[in-house]
Amino acid sequence: MAFRTLIVGLILAAYSAPSLGQDMQEEPVKDSIMEITSAAFAEGDTIPMKYTCDGQGLSPPLAWTGVPEKAVSLVLIMDDPDAPMGIWAHWVLFDIPADMSALDEGILAMELADLNVMEGINSWSNTGYGGPCPPSGTHRYHFRLYALNKQLSLGPYASKEQVSQAMTGHVMAEAQLIGLYSHK
Repeated sequence: MAFRTLIVGLILAAYSAPSLGQDMQEEPVKDSIMEITSAAFAEGDTIPMKYTCDGQGLSPPLAWTGVPEKAVSLVLIMDDPDAPMGIWAHWVLFDIPADMSALDEGILAMELADLNVMEGINSWSNTGYGGPCPPSGTHRYHFRLYALNKQLSLGPYASKEQVSQAMTGHVMAEAQLIGLYSHK
């Protein structure tokens, strides 16, 4: 009887134990930590006037590192979470080739198109970069970079909401740079 109980116990243990190929899989290892920086301002610093509505309104130079090797495309969204009417999208870029590592200062729509980068619609209902121009106080401007495992292929003039929705479930890594600005 004891032998029979031992055999039944071993059989039950074998059926309830996880197999090495299923539940005991290792956690995926991230390729690297992605970072986004600007030569014009550091994290948490004031965005220089020439990149705002008080200056020339140029887009700042941006550079990034640590994009996962298997990334297919990148998305860059710049927004202002402190805007009185809710989060204000200043710049929406998508389908950025994963092998790109920077955007030049003042990059133009034609240059982006030549690089196969798509521009989405900002909160002014335009494409392109819209520099900081807060109505009052100091606002935070978030430059968020996302590495995706697919190309979005939304076509021109997609909204920030459409881009965000299409990214869902496809973000491999993300990085953020925050700059500050007060209207002069």
